[in-house]
Amino acid sequence: MTAAQLEIQLVAVVVAVACAIPGVFLVLRRMALMSDAIGHTVLLGIVLAFFIQGDLDSPLLAVGAALVGLLTTLMVEMLRRTGLVREDAAIGLVFPLLFSIAVILISRYAGDVHLDTDAVLLGELAFAPFNRFELVGLDFGPRALVQMGTVLLVNVMLVALFYKELKIATFDPALAAALGLAPGVVHALLMTSVSITALGAFDAVGSILVVGLMIGPPTTAYLLTEELWGMLWLSGVIGALAAIGGYWLAFALDASIAGSIATTIGAIFAIVLALAPSHGLIAAAHRRSRLRRSLAHAILVAHLDGDARGSSVSRLGGGLGWSEQFTQRIVLGAERAGLVARLSDDLVLTPRGRSLAQRRSLHEHEYAGDETLRQAPPASG
Repeated sequence: MTAAQLEIQLVAVVVAVACAIPGVFLVLRRMALMSDAIGHTVLLGIVLAFFIQGDLDSPLLAVGAALVGLLTTLMVEMLRRTGLVREDAAIGLVFPLLFSIAVILISRYAGDVHLDTDAVLLGELAFAPFNRFELVGLDFGPRALVQMGTVLLVNVMLVALFYKELKIATFDPALAAALGLAPGVVHALLMTSVSITALGAFDAVGSILVVGLMIGPPTTAYLLTEELWGMLWLSGVIGALAAIGGYWLAFALDASIAGSIATTIGAIFAIVLALAPSHGLIAAAHRRSRLRRSLAHAILVAHLDGDARGSSVSRLGGGLGWSEQFTQRIVLGAERAGLVARLSDDLVLTPRGRSLAQRRSLHEHEYAGDETLRQAPPASG
């Protein structure tokens, strides 16, 4: 592995982890589309700051990006509060408007400047090692690595210092307001973090991959854990794995690094979606199957309850409206569970099955009694 390859992977990992941290709170707040909106509209802040300062390396660009990110959030919130427009529709109105203004300004007044929409949207990690950060004659590595390392440090400090406020404002804004935690300020702080992170990642990976890194790993982690701290570190791990795996996929295919990382994120999400132990598709299908089987066992027990002679297996399916194959499967499962036993071709309840039937019957009587009391007229005085 060459030094350039190592630096590219380091940049990709740092960008992925830096994007995943604010992305966790966007996912939990159901604001995933805001990452897409801010990831594009901050271009307007960059353009306006460049027109004022005239320098693409000026810190004023970060200020402009953060302000436009907050403007995006404010405009979306104002439209949503009218009650006439849903949040997703508001984002769909504000995001193209501000981004289009930026595109018009670039094409009209900055055509001869190295500031174009393709570079902002797509980025190119392969060029990261050639843009070095040098200070007092010392080479500190790729500029993107230093830049995103600083952003990562800021995001980590933000979560460490305001973890309680972020957590309460994310899950219960009303409680946060009652406790005096200023959820509006917390929201603005989070949107500022999203804006600065998107700006810092522009040169390295482009805004499209920023959206993928902000939403893909946190959404994947959400399927694996229900704890906020667990979701934060797991999102970072998934983002780092996707960054490294995506780089080597691009190396093998001689393809775009950003595109390969985005593809790897999608592949990891698909695998977790299928195999997650609690929320995965296979686990959900297994729970539905188990519930269906338990319900069928309860129906079978209720059908046999009170019939001392039992019931013929051949007639059972017809009486319950079950197919022969389904009946055989349910009867076999009930036998294994010790609920029924065979006497020749007849089925009878075992003591365990009769106990289950009695508990079910008692529950139904209690429910019926409660319904009778609720429907009974009030007693006269």
